[in-house]
Amino acid sequence: MLFFIFENDMEKKENKHIDKYLIWLRLEKGLSPNTVEAYCDDVKKLLDYMDGEGLTDTKITYSDLQHFMAQLRDMGISARSQARIVSGIKSFYRFLKLEGYLTGSDPTENLEAPKIGMKLPEVLGVEEINRLLDTIDLSIPAGHRNRAMLEVLYSCGLRVSELINLKYSDVYFEEEFIKVSGKGNKQRLVPISQIALHEINNYLIDRQHINVQKGFEDTLFLNRRGAKLSRVMVFELIKTHAALAGIKKTVSPHTFRHSFATHLLEGGANLRAIQLMLGHEKITTTELYTHLDREFLRKEIIEHHPRNKKMLFRDSM
Repeated sequence: MLFFIFENDMEKKENKHIDKYLIWLRLEKGLSPNTVEAYCDDVKKLLDYMDGEGLTDTKITYSDLQHFMAQLRDMGISARSQARIVSGIKSFYRFLKLEGYLTGSDPTENLEAPKIGMKLPEVLGVEEINRLLDTIDLSIPAGHRNRAMLEVLYSCGLRVSELINLKYSDVYFEEEFIKVSGKGNKQRLVPISQIALHEINNYLIDRQHINVQKGFEDTLFLNRRGAKLSRVMVFELIKTHAALAGIKKTVSPHTFRHSFATHLLEGGANLRAIQLMLGHEKITTTELYTHLDREFLRKEIIEHHPRNKKMLFRDSM
C-alpha cells in the first residue's frame, strides 16, 4: 500500500481520497501493484500542483488542468509520459464521480492527451533468437531454467510479469497449452510449442534439487534460493545473452513478445488470434504489428524486387 504524507487538513482530505482510490484500483479494477503505483504517482503530481495553487481535488477546473499540463511541458516531460499522466488523472476523477466525492461536472472530461507518434517496437529475427538461445550454458545449474524461460517467452509471447508468476499447475503438457494470468488477473489459454515444453521438462529435473521456499511450491521458475524470480533478473539475463550473441539492438523481455507477434503475423496468422494469445484488451493495440509488418514488407520489396534493384544499380552509375 502506498501512502502520502500531508501537513494540513485539506491535504488529509485528499489523502483519504487517495487511500480509497488505491483500494478501488486493486479490488474493483483488479490492477497489479505496479500499475496501481504508476497511477498513484501520476495523481500525486496533480496533488502537488494543487497544493501549490491552493486548490482541492473536488474544486479544480478544466482551466486549472490546462495550466497543470502546461507546467508538465515546461518541465520537459515527454508527450508519452504526459499522456500516461492524463490517463491516471482521468481514472482518479472517474473514481471521485462514481463514489460521490465529486458532485459537479468532471473537470477532466475534455482533457486531451498530447499526440504520440507511433514507435515501432524492436524485433529480433528468428536467426537472432536462435543465436541468443545458443549462448546459454546448459552445464551450469541455472542453464536449463534460463533456456526454458526464454523459450517460453518467445513461444507464448508472455509479458515478463506473466513469466515469473507462471505456475507449474498451469502448464498442460498433454494438451500443449499454458494458462496465463495477465493484466487485471484476466486468464487466457495460450498454445505452447513442443520445443518449449521439452525445455521445461529438462529444467524440472534440475528443479527437483532446489530447496523450495514455502509459498512457492507451485511457482514454475525459481531462483537459486527457491523463491520467485524478479523482473530485473529476467531483464539482466536477456541483456547478458544478447551481448554474448553479438546483438546490437536494445533487447528486453518485451522484445521476445514483439518478435512472437511479428513472426506470427509474417507467417499469416489471424490478427484476432494474435490478440487473444497476447491478451490485448483492444484489437487496436494488436494492430501495431500490422504497421510493423507493412514496414517489413516495404523493406523486403525495396531490397529484393527486380525493378528496385535496377534503380539502385542505375543510381550507382
